[in-house]
Amino acid sequence: MASFLRNGKKIVAIGRNYAAHAKELGNAIPKEPFFFLKPTSSYVESGGKVEIPQGVVAHHEVELGVVIGKTGRDISQADAKSHISGYTLVVDMTARNIQDKVKKAGLPWSAAKGFDSFTPVGPFIPKSEIPSPDNLRLKLQINGVTKQDGPTSDMIFKIPQLIEHVSSIMTLEEGDVVLTGTPPGVGEVKPGDFVECSLADSEGKELSKIVFSAVQRQGGYKFQSD
Repeated sequence: MASFLRNGKKIVAIGRNYAAHAKELGNAIPKEPFFFLKPTSSYVESGGKVEIPQGVVAHHEVELGVVIGKTGRDISQADAKSHISGYTLVVDMTARNIQDKVKKAGLPWSAAKGFDSFTPVGPFIPKSEIPSPDNLRLKLQINGVTKQDGPTSDMIFKIPQLIEHVSSIMTLEEGDVVLTGTPPGVGEVKPGDFVECSLADSEGKELSKIVFSAVQRQGGYKFQSD
């Protein structure tokens, strides 16, 4: 499933799955998982560039991604693991000022989440290398300064429950990626910044890493405030 970047059809992103992150943005803690979709055209591999459109306030959200290896619908929590082929480290970039604007108007978030290059992604990690995905550590640094550093054990809804919930609504297909939420500490990434992210096990062994540079996008969308 190392080919998920080419073959996956959708990115399913779980929102507010870490209580401290929900609180830092002033959002209520959900009573059941909720999610939004990102296009696979937003992927950019480690070493690439995140293009920030003019006028956009872009925020980082480092996450554990679950790579689906077997298509399924109405997957039970007990069967969830058999549908997972592995994991990947991901950053869900968010145009926060666009998101704030559309939320106030009751409109969808697609533009805020879907820009090209707004999903930096690391290499595929087979599930055999991560026997305990609930006991990992996510970390993100900007220009050498740590901004996010939190354990996946803080997830409100664990991975089997996320897969059960999402697949009760839409079929999860081979190559799809489920983003499982972000720990607190989200903040702005500006053009010129250098971002480093890591995924480590409970003993501190690094399992994956992403690096990328942020640049100003030339042309295309320009944010217009009210």
